Amino acid sequence: MYTLAVCAEMVFRDLPIEDRARRIHDAGFQVEIWDWSRHDLDALARTPAEFSSMTGYLRGNLTDEAGAAELLRTAEESVKAAEQLGCPRLNLHGTGLDGAGLPVVPVTGEATGPMWIAAHRTLTRLAELGESAGVTFTLENLNTATDHPGVPFARAADTLALVAAVDRPGLRMNLDLYHAQIGEGNLIELVRRAHGLGLIGEIQVADVPGRQEPGTGEINYPAVARALADLGYDGTVAMEAWARDDDSERAMARFRTAFTL
Repeated sequence: MYTLAVCAEMVFRDLPIEDRARRIHDAGFQVEIWDWSRHDLDALARTPAEFSSMTGYLRGNLTDEAGAAELLRTAEESVKAAEQLGCPRLNLHGTGLDGAGLPVVPVTGEATGPMWIAAHRTLTRLAELGESAGVTFTLENLNTATDHPGVPFARAADTLALVAAVDRPGLRMNLDLYHAQIGEGNLIELVRRAHGLGLIGEIQVADVPGRQEPGTGEINYPAVARALADLGYDGTVAMEAWARDDDSERAMARFRTAFTL
């Protein structure tokens, strides 16, 4: 059966991050964080939390030589931070994101052929780094219509194609169903396809619209949960969602209910 995790960046926002991690742990979930460089890793390491995922780079992108070099350099720093927290997965995007979630190096229109080649080369090197360090890098799909305009390789179809082309155990897909619902839809079939290829490293969820907890929008997450169980998915499902009305306890309870069969 799959394991449930909650993103500490988006719940209990009035508390320090280490207190958020404790609250999430005490509720029976694993803990996800974003940019580890903004946090006190020693304080997080002292909590009883089990960390599921964190951002796997600080700067850089997949589309050009200079950006790739910076991404790889900061990925090496991220591996060391992950080791301190015992975190098994390091998350990636097509390019670095600013504080508003916008790409530092936006792409107008579709990614070009040379961009795809550069991304494949860089992701292969990241997979090799992950394999040598005993961690998995995950490439996340994003939506460009609402949250992340200008991010290359954002669609789930593109993310899955890159991960499949690299075909290394050190690289998997972070299948974000909130972003996929906005960008592509047909979520259960998308899950079946990615799982059938053996390429899912983690699944993230939030409801649409609003990016709040399951049960607040249009996505039938209990049906998704049943599909995952039928497939035998035994990885992590992480709630990366804002708590409606800032009620984090209720948000976690709704998440648990949606994914309890």
